[in-house]
Amino acid sequence: MARLLAIDFGTKRTGIAVTDPLQLIASALETVPSHQLLAYLKAYVEREPVEAFIVGLPKRLDGTDTDNTPRVRRFVELLQKTLPAIPVHWHDERFTSVMALQAMIASGSTKKDRRDKGNIDKVSAAIILQSYMESSRPRT
Repeated sequence: MARLLAIDFGTKRTGIAVTDPLQLIASALETVPSHQLLAYLKAYVEREPVEAFIVGLPKRLDGTDTDNTPRVRRFVELLQKTLPAIPVHWHDERFTSVMALQAMIASGSTKKDRRDKGNIDKVSAAIILQSYMESSRPRT
């Protein structure tokens, strides 16, 4: 089975998370400068099979687009042109940064680690991925 890869796209840096090959566990992977993201993803899918990309869709509380939503949509267009064989799924990313910070505090991360926005970005990507996995599992 191939991995799922989540993307928490930002203007400066992007958090990335992946599942294990059995798609049971979501783990924070890396924070990549956004201008290097396509090259990073191309290299990653050459090393590891990826079943789908899960991209966090930034929305306001009322469901309208944020200032970053058009940038994320443009990135996804480029991603689909660059790696057309891998489907892209959108997933709501509201509150993921807050949840990431809370998760880091709960796990005992140092204040220095929590100040590093790159750490928050990759944990946010893991939260997006875990939420996507939970919402797409068949209900029993």
